[in-house]
Amino acid sequence: MGPFTAHRHMKISNNSSTITVFILLGFPCPREGQILLFVLFSIVYLLTLMGNGSIICAVLWDQRLHTPMYILLANFSFLEICYVTSTVPNMLANFLSDTKVISFSGCFLQFYFFFSLGATECFFLAIMAFDRYLAICWPLYYPALMTGHLCTNLVVNCWVLGFLWFPVPIIIISQMSFCGSRIIDHFLCDPGPLLVLTCTRAPVVESYWTVISSLLLFMPFLCIMSSYALVLRAVLRISSAAGRRKAFSTCGSHLAVVSLFYGSVMAMYLSPTSEHEAGMQKLVTLFYSVGTPLINPVIYSLRNKDMKHALQTFLAI
Repeated sequence: MGPFTAHRHMKISNNSSTITVFILLGFPCPREGQILLFVLFSIVYLLTLMGNGSIICAVLWDQRLHTPMYILLANFSFLEICYVTSTVPNMLANFLSDTKVISFSGCFLQFYFFFSLGATECFFLAIMAFDRYLAICWPLYYPALMTGHLCTNLVVNCWVLGFLWFPVPIIIISQMSFCGSRIIDHFLCDPGPLLVLTCTRAPVVESYWTVISSLLLFMPFLCIMSSYALVLRAVLRISSAAGRRKAFSTCGSHLAVVSLFYGSVMAMYLSPTSEHEAGMQKLVTLFYSVGTPLINPVIYSLRNKDMKHALQTFLAI
């Protein structure tokens, strides 16, 4: 019994604005394909948990890594675990489900946590770039500037700002009237497919979403680019080639993560109702919500000798 069969059993009137469930269509395919996807994403999820968990454990275990850079990295890894957990467990359950139903409240809770964690990630990437700017451009003053107290404040502010960024528009969308099939052609509760299901177009809500999404993306992104422009200027002034290589190596992994995350997110959420193909929406969302949390530990461990050594030592225990 597929999602469309389940939909026939729910008997929800198309004219009714009071609904209790949505159907997450996910990746429609035969039962065998659903089982294969379940196995594949279960492996990806476990690898993501292991990779990011290993970074957290290595930072906690190795006293040499108790510096702001690695404390931020450990917090970022914890954020990645939370981020992937906001979508993948429900997606795995849907692969094995015949109905693929998600409750109205469950849908908007997932909506809130997924986007709040994404917002927190944007802010984290910005403060990690700021940390690298201080370390490279002000090396003598860095220990006095980036104190443990400042590092803690930055981390706390990232979490608080991230979780305060989207409640208002999400509450507004949740209060709108929904008509039609109740089928969300996605594997998560996303603003684009949700706004398509509203009874009437809401250009004010769509514009509001676009504005706050643009601010969220571009403000941290401008901070990141400004930090690295100053870092590049400082690096080019270093006379020794070894010093330049070390500086670039320090920043390279973070820049790779920024490129992967921002490149995919900016393509999707500056306009939630833009005319993306449903399949393309799913693939791009899958890349930054599942793919990047899997790849990030590899990037940070391969390009950082201290982290690589700490991980090897920790895993050898």
